[in-house]
Amino acid sequence: MAQLNYNNFTLGVEEEYMVLDPVTRELKSHEQKIVHEGQKIIKDKVKAEMHQAVVEVGTDICLNIDAAYDDIKLLRKTISEIAVSLGFSMGAAGTHPFSHWQSQLITDHIRYNEIVNELQEAARSNLIFGLHVHVGMETREMANHIANSTRYFLPHIFALSTNSPFWEGRHTGYKSFRTKVFDKFPRTGIPDNFESIEAYDNYVKVLMKTNSIDNAKKIWWDLRVHPFFNTVEFRICDVPLTVDETIAFATLFQGICAKIYKLQSQNLNFIQYSRALINENKWRASRYGIDGRLIDFGKEEEVNTRVLIYELLDFVDDVVDHLGSRHRLAAVHKILEMGTGADRQLQVYEQNKSMTDVVDFIQSQFVADF
Repeated sequence: MAQLNYNNFTLGVEEEYMVLDPVTRELKSHEQKIVHEGQKIIKDKVKAEMHQAVVEVGTDICLNIDAAYDDIKLLRKTISEIAVSLGFSMGAAGTHPFSHWQSQLITDHIRYNEIVNELQEAARSNLIFGLHVHVGMETREMANHIANSTRYFLPHIFALSTNSPFWEGRHTGYKSFRTKVFDKFPRTGIPDNFESIEAYDNYVKVLMKTNSIDNAKKIWWDLRVHPFFNTVEFRICDVPLTVDETIAFATLFQGICAKIYKLQSQNLNFIQYSRALINENKWRASRYGIDGRLIDFGKEEEVNTRVLIYELLDFVDDVVDHLGSRHRLAAVHKILEMGTGADRQLQVYEQNKSMTDVVDFIQSQFVADF
């Protein structure tokens, strides 16, 4: 068989960070000062988000996982140093443990004003922090094929990424409450299977023709063929506490894409499951993280989530060396041993029942692994 080209699976990583008051530990509007100072150093790799207590960063197009690691590390370090110089601190978790969205300011920008005007309280209360990973594709047709097949694995990686057990001062009982908050938006969650890229494009055209959306970026699924770039964009994960975790999840997403590509080159297809079934696993992942049981649809039985994650590691094992990313999967084994971000937040909370201790922990992890 001809040598497969794995060079197309470039990476782009976006993270959303919380801006913190180092005294009160509350979320705090930075009036875009961090963004403005950041743009002097890292240009358009930092930008404002809808809420003024959020900063979003995005890497360059990275040729491999090590380049993505270096970029995210630089972005976190730069933003952290700027924040401290301005009297703030930074953290990365899917939700803030106790700040209330009602007291947070909305960024004055035409796009955000339109979203708030349309979605009202669903938008104003959407004070959450996510991780988006773009994986490059050689064609949009291949992107659609890979998106269809990778939907099955979304709950597995989501379970590993769960990092939002608290909401407005309450222990929610979920390992990821962020997704429950975001569910209020339209066009969210696990996407349907699209039989072709034309079918997907036609879906977008109908929504635009009927004034449901004005552009395809208002499709906020957990996974989408990007409307403007030749990428598959994975959007299901809570933003992780640490860079190592972010890069581990990017490694898994890239590895799954490469494995589906390899199977297709051998005229093999990964079995397609319905959105309704995959949603069952997504709910379990949000509730229990890696401590629950997901459904193995092939066997039609529940399986320990950790077992399925080890099976996922086996699934990508024959492509990670081609991608040069095997060493980045060590963080997955560490999560399976030490717990997810949510588990570690809960451990801190259990010591003193202190939400401020949890915020201090989140802040301490922001640049902890470099």
